[in-house]
Amino acid sequence: MNKLKRWIARLPEVLREWKWLGHYMKRYWLGIGFYIALGLLGVAMGLIVSVAQKNLINAVTAENKILKEIITAASVVISLAVLQIFLNAGSNWISTRINIRVVNEVREDIFKKIIATRWESLVSYHSGDIINRLEGDVSTIAGGIITFVPSLITRLAQFIGAFVIILYHDPTMAIFAFVSAPVLLITGRPLMKIMRKHNEKMRDINGRILGFNEEVFHNIQMVKAFDLGATYCKNLRALQAEYKKIRLDYNRVTIGMSILMGFLGLIAGYSCYAWGVYRLYVGAINYGEMTLFISLTGTLSASFSGLVHIIPSAITTATAAGRVMEVTQLPAEADEYAAEAKALGELAREQGVRLQVRDVSFRYKDAETDVLSHVTFDVEPGQVVAFVGPSGGGKTTVLRIMLALLQAREGSVTVSSADGTVSIPLTESVRRLCAYVPQGNSIFSGTVESNLRTVRPDATEEEIIEALKAADAWSFISVLPDTYRSVVGEKGHNFSEGQLQRISIARAILRDAPILVMDEATSALDIDTEARVLRNVMTKNPNRICLITTHRASMLEYSDVIFRVDGDGCFQRLNSAADLKVSDLQPDGDPDEVKA
Repeated sequence: MNKLKRWIARLPEVLREWKWLGHYMKRYWLGIGFYIALGLLGVAMGLIVSVAQKNLINAVTAENKILKEIITAASVVISLAVLQIFLNAGSNWISTRINIRVVNEVREDIFKKIIATRWESLVSYHSGDIINRLEGDVSTIAGGIITFVPSLITRLAQFIGAFVIILYHDPTMAIFAFVSAPVLLITGRPLMKIMRKHNEKMRDINGRILGFNEEVFHNIQMVKAFDLGATYCKNLRALQAEYKKIRLDYNRVTIGMSILMGFLGLIAGYSCYAWGVYRLYVGAINYGEMTLFISLTGTLSASFSGLVHIIPSAITTATAAGRVMEVTQLPAEADEYAAEAKALGELAREQGVRLQVRDVSFRYKDAETDVLSHVTFDVEPGQVVAFVGPSGGGKTTVLRIMLALLQAREGSVTVSSADGTVSIPLTESVRRLCAYVPQGNSIFSGTVESNLRTVRPDATEEEIIEALKAADAWSFISVLPDTYRSVVGEKGHNFSEGQLQRISIARAILRDAPILVMDEATSALDIDTEARVLRNVMTKNPNRICLITTHRASMLEYSDVIFRVDGDGCFQRLNSAADLKVSDLQPDGDPDEVKA
């Protein structure tokens, strides 16, 4: 009774998952229809071949053998067999093309939804887990979308067709063949439950292993520097031992179930075979009909087995759908002020923009205290605003709010043109007006040019070189064999941290946005280089707002306004750099980079 209650409680979730899958099934109805047509054609060909083989055996074993009938029957069998070869090859080629298209389009659609998810919701998931859902789960979903309904219809048609032919020739044998259906179906139910539980565990451990590998190779320099290779190999072995246990536990149960179902199928099959031998012995059927019965009994058993295994397949697909739904149904970003942001961008070219922050408070999820409490300030066009304070005080949090990566719990932030004619709240749409230089290495593998063109695909060669010069990067880029078309390795391993930082700054300059956000952006530069870069940034666009976080006193020389953020909600405007505390200028990283 309790098991029935649990199954009933689980049913709405499975139905919700398949309802979500139904959205994609409607989109690919033409491909699904093609699969159904191919399946039905294959079933028909298989049944016709069985009947044709019966006719050939009857012609060969007849008392009055007629050579013409034997040749005709043999020709039909051979022709059908050759036709099946070409049909299978053609259908395989076409179905592969359909499957590739569905996998690619579904993966792209899911990728877009994940990218559009609010950052604060998304960062609670490990990147390895997200990749596992995007790759493994999406492939399972795409396969289920395109094959579930065709497989169900094809197997049913195969069962009905074989049963009708057997029933036509011998009703008793049809009953023998039919009794195996409920037996196989009943014994398959425990397997379905095990499959569901197993799939959830397997996908979880696969995601953890993928995430572990990703982190290790991402930080391979640190692993080698600390001589931690043996330690991380040991950690991988522990994960693999867990994987082995989960896989073998499932394997033991499924082997037992397979043996049980195999014996039941064997009993049903040999019952039909024994009845056929008896009917042949008493002369009720001929050799051709006996061959037909054996062939169709196997077909009937195969269709039973296929129908039973469709249900675990459906559960596997539903499990994958549930995991993907979990991340795609997180709160999504809203680009509701796109038109206004575009208009504001046009005005900003001439006059810049103004930021107005009013009574903003923010607290991270599950935190007990506010990082920011009732913060109010204005930023005028052309101003450089520095946020300083102890590590973990909330400097990066302020920038994340300015980039609409985090949503303020209270208060408002408004972006307006200098003349006040256009004004919009700070939402995701405002990112069109921003350029960003994050902490750490944010360069992608490819070329220097491809990294810069991501923010402005239409940039000219002169504009790219000008941006590199402004970031003081042209001095080392120009001497490379391929200059700005030089290859950047994964995580920029063939460049120094200072060089990568300058390429990142060049990318932000090329964006030519009215708001430049720089999070510890010059930490790897010497003071002279830092000075040149900041002068170039402001000279290139005097109306640009520059929001920076820093632990370096040298950066404050170029700041018009300095705010101290101390982590307990206090947000204080300083009269000068002389009001800073010693802890504000410690050159270490900012833990609130990972606080969310």
